[in-house]
Amino acid sequence: MKIDKDTKILIIGLGIIGGSYAKGFTKAGYKIDAIDTDPDTISYALENNIIDKGSIKADRKMIEEADILIFALYPHIFREWIEKNQWYLKSGAIITDVTGVKGCLVRDIQGFLRDDCEYIAAHPMAGCEKLGITHSNEEIFYDANYIVVPTEKNTENAINTCRQIGEILKFARISYLSPEDHDEMIGFVSQLTHCIAMSLMTCNHTEKLEDYTGDSFRDLTRIARIDETMWSELFLLNKDALLHQMKLFTMEISKLERMLMEADKEGIKDMMRRSTARRKLFDKENQEETV
Repeated sequence: MKIDKDTKILIIGLGIIGGSYAKGFTKAGYKIDAIDTDPDTISYALENNIIDKGSIKADRKMIEEADILIFALYPHIFREWIEKNQWYLKSGAIITDVTGVKGCLVRDIQGFLRDDCEYIAAHPMAGCEKLGITHSNEEIFYDANYIVVPTEKNTENAINTCRQIGEILKFARISYLSPEDHDEMIGFVSQLTHCIAMSLMTCNHTEKLEDYTGDSFRDLTRIARIDETMWSELFLLNKDALLHQMKLFTMEISKLERMLMEADKEGIKDMMRRSTARRKLFDKENQEETV
C-alpha cells in the first residue's frame, strides 16, 4: 500500500504519542480520524484542527473506512480492542501500533486477527514526561529513531507501509528488529533507564533537594516523572529482559564501587574513557563538543 492523501488513517488513542502522530500527519497534509474515550481530548483535537473527525467510542463507520489503523493504547487495552472490534475492519486493512513491548503481544494478536487484515508492529523511540494531547508535538519525532518490528507473518506490503509512516512523520532513522530483539534492546535503552531515574529519586530523602541540584541531576532524572499505570504494565510484560539488564547494570556499578573502595584510580579513569568513547557515538555528526 502506498500511503497518499486519499488513504484513510484512523488513530486510536490520542495521548502524547497518538496526538503527536495526528499532528504530524495533519501537518503533512493527511486527513486523520481518531477515537479516544475522553470527550475533552476529542474536543481539543477537533477545535485545534489536529484531526478531521473524532469519536469517543469505537465508531463502526470510522473503523470500516480505515485503510490504516494506528493504536496508541496500553498493551492490554490494544489487545482487547482488536479482539472485540476486528470484525468491523475493512478487508486489507493494515494495523500498526506504538506499544513499548512486542514479544508478549505481536504473535498473540497475529494469531487471532482475521486473515484478510495484517498487524505490523512499530515503536517510535520518542516521548515526553508530560501526558495528554495538549503536550503532543510532532517535532519530537524529527531526531528520533523509529523501529519496525516484523515477524515471519508480515508481508512486504505491510512492512513498506509501516516504513512510510516513519518517513511521513520525519523520523531521523528507521530500523528493523524482531519482537524478541526489540524487547531485549528496549529493556536496556528505555526500561532500565527509567528504573535508574526512579531509583535516584527515591534513594535519598534529603529535604529541599531541588534547591541544591544542577543540570546533571535534572537531566538524568527527567524521565522519573512517570505514568505509573503504563510503565508498571510495560515493566511486567518485559520482566525477564528487564531483570537481565538490571543484573548487568548492578554488576557494572559494583565494579565501580570496588574500584572506589580500593582507590583504583586507573581503573576508574579507564571506565570513564570507555564511557566517553561510547557516548560520543550518540552525538550528532560534526557536533562540537562542549565542556
